[in-house]
Formats: sequence, structure tokens, C-alpha cells
Amino acid sequence: MSEPENEKKKLKKQKKNKDPLKDPKQKDQPKKKQKKGMDGIRQRWFKNILSLVAAVVIIAGIAFTLANGMYTYSAMRSGLEAEANTTTAFLRNYLDLDFNECYSSCVLLVRNYENKDKLELQFVDEQGNVVASSYGLFADERVETNEISEALSTRSTVYFVGRNPATDERIMSVSTPLIYSDGRVIGVLRFVTATRTADRYILLTLLVALGFVATVVLIVYLSSRLYFKSILVPVSEITETAKRIASGSYGVQIQKKFDDEIGELADTINDMSNKISQTERMQSEFVSSVSHELRTPLTAITGWGETLMEGDAGPEETKRGITIILREAKRLTSMVEELLEFTRMQDGRFTLNVRQCDLRADFEDMIFMYGSRLKQEGIELEYHDSDEDIPEISCDPERMRQVFLNILDNAAKHGGEGKKITAEMRREGNEIVTRIRDFGPGIPVEELPHVKKKFYKGSSKVRGSGIGLAVCEEIVTMHGGKLDIGNAEGGGCIVTVRLPIEA
Repeated sequence: MSEPENEKKKLKKQKKNKDPLKDPKQKDQPKKKQKKGMDGIRQRWFKNILSLVAAVVIIAGIAFTLANGMYTYSAMRSGLEAEANTTTAFLRNYLDLDFNECYSSCVLLVRNYENKDKLELQFVDEQGNVVASSYGLFADERVETNEISEALSTRSTVYFVGRNPATDERIMSVSTPLIYSDGRVIGVLRFVTATRTADRYILLTLLVALGFVATVVLIVYLSSRLYFKSILVPVSEITETAKRIASGSYGVQIQKKFDDEIGELADTINDMSNKISQTERMQSEFVSSVSHELRTPLTAITGWGETLMEGDAGPEETKRGITIILREAKRLTSMVEELLEFTRMQDGRFTLNVRQCDLRADFEDMIFMYGSRLKQEGIELEYHDSDEDIPEISCDPERMRQVFLNILDNAAKHGGEGKKITAEMRREGNEIVTRIRDFGPGIPVEELPHVKKKFYKGSSKVRGSGIGLAVCEEIVTMHGGKLDIGNAEGGGCIVTVRLPIEA
């Protein structure tokens, strides 16, 4: 085998190994799970709210501990200063004695100090040496802290908090200089106490505060988990159901578990699911109905067209065939126009050409025209004239004619067996009210709330697309009016159109 061929094989093998789809190691690697939206909400909650709560509680705990420590040390200092003031006031009684006697009295008082079990009292000279101590041990002892010199220089009480250089123990001391009557300094009374008890108390307070912080954070964490479980689990179920609805499972219902906002959301989605299911069903019925409606006239047109093309039909049969073709063509045209109107209404292209017009005159002309047509079908169209003055209004006369013709056509189709239709137009207050009534079987009560919905045909077996009344209501609403459909007293259906009169 030649060398170039070997090189080609090596290159192919390298490409094969680099292909991630063919790499067995990469095949075995587990796929990373995508982070769910609910986990994101939970993480944001714990990151933002829980961290904020923890920070606030920790700061509060630290602030409490610091305040408690300051209060404890302040109380200790106040106690030492009060003791110093009391002892100094007692020694003022000896200031009238000889200086040496006064000095000896101070030493004696320190050695016999009553509260030595609580704190140490020292008598210190001007050089900082301990002359006497309530503890009795002071040989070559010297005060290494600087409060003695400060008390002597300021001739006032000075306190110190820190470590004793001799013992490395934390102490608090209060030093008060004793001034003889002639201004000489007798010495310094130094009250000393260890702070370990106070420090233990402060440490204990800190531990209690930390325990409280941990408890609060734990309670917030656990309550948050329970709270999120009560929210996110139903929301997850709602999300899954919504996805199923979005994928085409219309009519799927969510089990309602709570009477709160989540329950309201579940009710809303259930209602949406039902409405989508109904709309889907009505659309299917609409497509089926329209297909049937289109097929019937097309069959008649095609059949008669073929018959006439053969040339075997006589004059009468030819005339009849042409009449049927024209009638069915008009039906198709009417259906197509109705569908186009509905399409315009759906996508927002449904507009009005408004102008001033005499609506009653147009209505009466239409009644006369349509009445002649109904007579051929054996239906009487009775117009109830009104003597009231009905002013001209701003409207689209073609659209309103479409509304009235559609209502009359429905009355003829659905109530024609009553052989009578009545129509009237009156002024009632600031409205022009038109009523058209048939004397047929009426509309079932349970179907009345739905008759104006698109695609809805109810239990009627009469041909139609089910969108005529939806278009009519849209036209009337765009005029600022209202269209009502109900059953009349004594039987039949009555349709009322109310249009406002401009002020």
C-alpha cells in the first residue's frame, strides 16, 4: 500500500475519533438536566429573601450582643466608680490629720477592705508602686498600666479596660487620686476586678444570639420549603396541564385544591380549556357545515351544467336549470361574502363607512323588497309603522342593511313555519330600537346565551355557517349599539337592535 493512501486512512481515523456523535466516551456521559422554571423561582427566593432575612437576623444578633457587652461593661464601670466615690468620701474624714497619719489610715483601710472577695483595692504611690492591697500580696508590685499617671496628672478618676501586663488577665480598673488638704497627693486608690465573668456572660449572650439566629433562619427555611411546596407543586401541575392544552389536549381539567389565587388560576385555565375545546368543536362543526353547504349548491350547479351541456333538455327544463344555477350561485356568493366578512372581523380589517342617513327610510325600503320575496315562500312580512319622528343618525347604511337582512333571513329560515314575521322601528329615549319577530318554535332556553357566538348553530338543522349573528353583533357594537336575542311572549323569537342617537 502506498504512503499517500496510509496518510488518508490516518486522517479518516482521526476525524472519526473527533466526531462527538461517534465517541463512545461522550455517548456514556449523562445529559445535563435543564433547570426547571419552578427551581429557578425557589432558588431566587432562597437567594434573595432568605439571604436578606438571614442578614437582618445576624445583624440584629450582633447588634444585640454588642449592646449587651457595652451595657455589661458600663454597669461594671459604674459599680467601680460608685465604690471609688464612696471610699474616697469616707477617707476625706482623715484629711484633717497629719499627712503621715492620713497616709497610714489609707494603708490600713486598704488592708481591711470589706469587699475584697468581689474586687481588689490597691493603694498606689506617685511612682506607680503598690503600697497596700486588699489581697495582701504586693511585694515589688508595680502598676504597669498608664491610668495611674493619667489620674495623677488630671487629678480625676480614670478607668482602664485591658490586659494586666503582669498576669495577662483582662481587667477593669478605676483609679482615684487622694489629695491632701494642702494640695499634695497622698496616693491613688485603685479598684481592680477581672472581666472574665463579664466576658463569659457576653460570650454566653453571643452564643444564645447565634442560636437564636440559626433557629430563626432554620424556621424561615423550613417554612419557606413548606410554603413553596404548597405553591410550586400546584403551579407545576397547572404548568403541565397548560402544556398539554397547548399541545392540543383541549378540554383537559386541573384538579382544584385550594380556594385562593392558585385555585382561581386553576378555574381560569379550566374555563379556558373548556372554551378552547368548545371553540375547536364548533370550528370542526363549522368546517363540516360549510363543506356541506358549499357542496350542495356546487352539486346542483355541476349537475344542471352537465345536463344543459348535453343539449337534450327542452325549453322549460333549460329555464328551470338556469334558474337553479343562478339561485345556487347567489347562495354561494352570499356564503363567500359572509366568510370574507368574518375573516375581516377576525384580523381587524372590518371597518365602517359612516355617514348621515335616514335609517327608517332604508329599513322600510328593505322591508318592502324582502317582503315581496317572502310572499313567494308563503310568509307574510308585516311592518308596524310609527308616527314618531326618528332623526337621521351617523352610521354605515350598507352594514346596517346587512344586519337587518341577516336577521330577516334567520327569521324566515328558523321561524318560517309560523308563516309570519313582524318588523318595527321606533324611537325610545335616545335610542332607535328595531324589533324583528318570527312566530316559529323559538330558541331553546339553554341555547340563548350562545346563539351570537361564532360557529354556534345549536340544535337547528337549518343550513347556515353559524357566523352570521356574530358578524351582526360586531357591526352593531361598532356603532355603539346592542343586539339582543330572546323568545317572545306567545312563541317565536324576537331580535332587538338598539342604536344610540347622537346628542
